Amino acid sequence: MDEGPQAEKLSNIHYYVADPEIRKKSWQARLAHPAWTAQPNGGHAAIVELERRGKLHALITQNIDGLHQKAGNSPERVIEVHGTVHDVVCLSCGWKGPMQATLDRVRSGESDPLCARCGGILKSDTISFGQALVPEVIDRAMLAAAEADLFISVGTSLQVYPIAGRYPQRRTPARAW
Repeated sequence: MDEGPQAEKLSNIHYYVADPEIRKKSWQARLAHPAWTAQPNGGHAAIVELERRGKLHALITQNIDGLHQKAGNSPERVIEVHGTVHDVVCLSCGWKGPMQATLDRVRSGESDPLCARCGGILKSDTISFGQALVPEVIDRAMLAAAEADLFISVGTSLQVYPIAGRYPQRRTPARAW
């Protein structure tokens, strides 16, 4: 099979839910995900320093790697609009847990681990193509953007919606710097 269509199937929620073979391949791919060995860079450190100085109200990210938290940002300030690869979620009952515990099950021979609570399909707690964003997370991100005195965009093309869309109107005028 061509890598293009295969990669698309692995990242599409409809194929993931419908095809156990796609889920098995996805779990194998998660074992070697680059997030497990990735390290924060200077940009992450700079954002941590902003928080340390009391200059960071919120950090909105489309990244799923958890590097902001690994660098030292407070988890409560980080808004992960596409979720995190570090957690797993049941698509049936909504149970969430640590990804590494589920990957241990895969390493032990479960090719398509199911939810221990309800038997539902498990997947990484990330947003796949065809899957809706979490309204509460988007609302939180939009509110944080609207409340900001200064908004800095780093390392993104801002081409993926809704984040690429027009930011909500401010409630108060921004301060001049």
